Amino acid sequence: MNPRHLWERLTGAVVRRGTAATVGALALIAAFVLAGAAVGAPDAAAARPSGSTSSGQWSCAGAPIPSGYVLTNHDPAGCNGRGSWYQEPVKDGMWTCGGSPVVPGYVSTAFNRAGCNGVGAWKHNLAKDGIWTCGGSPIVAGYVTNDYLRSGCNGVGAWKHRIAKAGILTCPGSPIPPGFRSTTFQAGGSGGLGAWLLARA
Repeated sequence: MNPRHLWERLTGAVVRRGTAATVGALALIAAFVLAGAAVGAPDAAAARPSGSTSSGQWSCAGAPIPSGYVLTNHDPAGCNGRGSWYQEPVKDGMWTCGGSPVVPGYVSTAFNRAGCNGVGAWKHNLAKDGIWTCGGSPIVAGYVTNDYLRSGCNGVGAWKHRIAKAGILTCPGSPIPPGFRSTTFQAGGSGGLGAWLLARA
């Protein structure tokens, strides 16, 4: 074979192999980058609105909420339009979004229909004797509902929470803690709903 033809065949094979290797490497890199775009980190970045600097964490709708955390903000455009939520540890007096968990020991005490970017917001407070809570709020163990205000909590209705003790009235649906029983009925009690006198069992 002519040396020139031999040289052209050898260099052509090397170039073809080099090109194939380069194309293969580029395809592998592209696959890695695209795979990365489909998993956690970019999703978390998509959950975070621009300019966010708080110490909590943004998450996409449906992400688990850690124990002791509540949802305090909502970005409907986050997570590629699925919506994102800001999670942070609960503290007394904070506002949380509708649908947020209520951490044990806390109750909902106020309601803002326009809060949390239109989702609605609820104020969370630690339970204490005599606190007024919104309809649907949890009742902490050892407490009873003692009074009712129909117009309370921005129209949702409000219930007064009291630590259970003999001699106080309890509203319909109030839990009766262990060691107590309901006795005499008073038709005018609990904001007109009727109430029962609590006594020791």
